[in-house]
Amino acid sequence: MTSRTERILIIDADEKARTDLSRYLEARGFYVSGSSNVASAKTLFDDNAPDVIFADLPPESIKDLASRLEEADIFSPIVCCSTSEASADVVSALRAGAADFVLKPCNNDKGALDDVIEKLFDRVRVNRLNQLYRQELEEANRDLRNGIAELRADQRAGRKVQLRMLPDHVQDVAGLKVDHLIKPSLYLSGDFLDYFQISPNQVLVYIADVSGHGASSAFVTVLLKNLTNRLQRNLRRHSSDDILYPDRFLERINSELLDTGLGKHVTVFVGIISIAERTLTYAVGAHFPMPILSFEGGEAAFLEGSGLPVGLFETPTWEVYEIPLDKPFRLTLFSDGILEVIPAKSLDEKERTLLELVSGGRHTIASLSEALNLDEITELPDDIAIVSVTDAIMDSVNRSSK
Repeated sequence: MTSRTERILIIDADEKARTDLSRYLEARGFYVSGSSNVASAKTLFDDNAPDVIFADLPPESIKDLASRLEEADIFSPIVCCSTSEASADVVSALRAGAADFVLKPCNNDKGALDDVIEKLFDRVRVNRLNQLYRQELEEANRDLRNGIAELRADQRAGRKVQLRMLPDHVQDVAGLKVDHLIKPSLYLSGDFLDYFQISPNQVLVYIADVSGHGASSAFVTVLLKNLTNRLQRNLRRHSSDDILYPDRFLERINSELLDTGLGKHVTVFVGIISIAERTLTYAVGAHFPMPILSFEGGEAAFLEGSGLPVGLFETPTWEVYEIPLDKPFRLTLFSDGILEVIPAKSLDEKERTLLELVSGGRHTIASLSEALNLDEITELPDDIAIVSVTDAIMDSVNRSSK
């Protein structure tokens, strides 16, 4: 008989019965140990628990043994061995915790005994597999929890980096009052914005929405900030004036994105406001919705314009638009996440609602946030970015009217 690894414990005060059953099971290849009572058998399953226990015990002793095994978290099915054929005795043994019942001498009906053993060891194997799977699952969950904690720590650190890259709130930039808002849907934002003076007479403002979410999209915002810093430095060194031209600015972003190989693209609106000439020159890299421009005493309207997304094509071109700013003006830029929080069914209705909000005086960051309940929304469907640019004349008119 091929040797097996399963262990069987026999508890029986009848030494002959215990010996006969032991010999039969050993001949079948099992490791067998025997004991005359539960007390002497206890040490046998404390250190090296048997897989199956054959026991000639009264129901109350079977119940006590089953309870001890359960408390010790040991899965060892108990087979009640008895000379009684009474159905009441069988039911009592099973109710006490026995997994099966066999008549003594147990090895008289070898076919029935073999069936019982096979059935019980199937249960033992299933239980062992379940324990193994449970341990593996617990280890996987522990690793997952540790990984999530580490990821959250990384994201919090990344969020701090992103916040540091943003310009200061409520800035006076060459006579323009500029403010912004960014609310990420996750820890990290795929939306980005910036505004700064590029010459004594010019202010650049742009808003970008990176495709996707998460760390890879946030990485692109770092790339954008790094690029604008380099372009400003190049302008000061007179090595490149790309930053003075909206279309060339988009071309530089496009080239940088393609070089990274991240497979990310960006929608961008970039505008250059000339203070002396009172003009807005801009280019559109598939950005939506378009910024809203309003003049003193007039209605607000979306700017016109279109263009290809940035970071998808090798040699794209972008049209440059120019409009006069011959009256006190206000320019408000949005990422498309703003449309997700407007309670309207169609896109046209959402745009119309946004335009009505700005036209009706909800043009500041604070008033727009209040109107759309942005501070009360805990889970955003998408990142939201807003930039508000008000020229000094419009701002002074507003203050005097108050």
